[in-house]
Amino acid sequence: MPSTKMACDALVRLIGYDPGRTKEVARALTEAEMLPAGSPGVSPELTPQHVATLMLGAALAAPLRAIADTVREYRALRREGVPEGAPAGISGTAGEAMDIIAEIAATGSPDAKALAAKTIITVVSNWREIVLADTIDVRRFSAGTPGFWQAYGHRRAVEINLGAFVDVIAELFSGDTQ
Repeated sequence: MPSTKMACDALVRLIGYDPGRTKEVARALTEAEMLPAGSPGVSPELTPQHVATLMLGAALAAPLRAIADTVREYRALRREGVPEGAPAGISGTAGEAMDIIAEIAATGSPDAKALAAKTIITVVSNWREIVLADTIDVRRFSAGTPGFWQAYGHRRAVEINLGAFVDVIAELFSGDTQ
């Protein structure tokens, strides 16, 4: 199982994150118990879902003091227009969708990994929104009223090709790159 340091190094090398920011985000998420802390002399062991959480945290333009709360808020986002209490089949959260992609990247068939690698994730920082776009559809997870973002000015976003994320997971959990 990979350590937090290994995950940070892979995200920096393969996705292109800032090394210092990524390590500080990992520290903040560990302190908030969103990533495992390990114990004296024993490195923490991350799952693919932990790596997805770290990837999201490093993509956000939130201050470090608020990064854990912001990651929780973004992971809890629901699909645009789906109210609280909707049937389970349509009320998945952005965090659940990211966890599924991480699991596919770690244990999926080659075809499933190839489809996950074609996904683009867009993390919008100036209002809470995550967009997952693949060859089949676009899933928009956001807070607030659908379609109102245009009234708030410029949209600041980070787009991540999940092909790089699939490579991070492959490197960390199978020892080879796809």
